[in-house]
Amino acid sequence: MTMQKSISAARKSGPSPQPDGSNLFEFQFSADDPTFAGHFPGRPILPGIFQLEMTRAAAEIILNRPLAIAEIRKSKFQRPILPDEIIRLELKLSEASGTIEARAGFSVGGQTAGETILFLCCEN
Repeated sequence: MTMQKSISAARKSGPSPQPDGSNLFEFQFSADDPTFAGHFPGRPILPGIFQLEMTRAAAEIILNRPLAIAEIRKSKFQRPILPDEIIRLELKLSEASGTIEARAGFSVGGQTAGETILFLCCEN
């Protein structure tokens, strides 16, 4: 299974527009998802790269167009994400000069799990 298919299968809800202009998504990766195989044996955690790709994929859903990561401005992983946990992604997008800034915050059970700022561009 590809990372994109795994993320798509894990999406439980969203986008849910918020008054502040952000959108909320929820994801849940089951314990049997191939994502966890070997990462790490005996203590599986969601690889950090998934937070970046979840941000990109959520932006694609909101904007309804294919996007590519042009720059990772910030990426902070603050808490391991375990199998079967519900991940809340709060995403705020802004666009200037053909570049889309995606600011994402991740939380699990009310605890901050990570944050990222990506610059995205339209895929041709």
